[in-house]
Amino acid sequence: MFRLLPETPKFFELFERQSATVLEGARALRELAENFDHVEEKARHIKVLETQGDQITHDVIDRLNRTFITPFDREDIHALASALDNVLDNIEGVASRFALFKVERLTPETRELIQIIEKGCVAIHEAVKSLRDRKRVQPFLVEINKLENDADLISRDMTAKLFETAADFRELIKWKELYGRLEATTDDCEDVANIIEGIFVKNT
Repeated sequence: MFRLLPETPKFFELFERQSATVLEGARALRELAENFDHVEEKARHIKVLETQGDQITHDVIDRLNRTFITPFDREDIHALASALDNVLDNIEGVASRFALFKVERLTPETRELIQIIEKGCVAIHEAVKSLRDRKRVQPFLVEINKLENDADLISRDMTAKLFETAADFRELIKWKELYGRLEATTDDCEDVANIIEGIFVKNT
């Protein structure tokens, strides 16, 4: 579908590396949630992954600035790299806040949202690997959108429950921030799916 020019494979390889790093961060967050100990150490590991992701984003933008002919629109390359970066930034933001807020235990809903984030990142990685083939990529985009809808329902219920059960104002503020960050991560996953869908619409 896309024009296979000398520079084209490099962009696809960079996006695959970036999405793989995003997925590694999501899996590290899920492991943190399932085994909620040594939180600061695990959060630091996720920060390292986020820094690696930043470097790949920089590499994509640098190559974009040095490449005359690209496999698809330049603004879409920039948008996709930025959207993938946002997912990993928010994953790191969740992990760091677990440490910063000295969270002692996670709610079942928090773990459920983190599982949704991981599933979304699996679908993102598969979609990025399938960028050359719309028929292959489409089911992963549908899955990402479904997961985001599931996360919205959980987040809405959690927020309502929080205002009923929070022990004090500090607990309310802390958990509202955490739930908001988790929901924002699923929104970022959907942004990636929408950008990929837009790329195919423009190139068919």
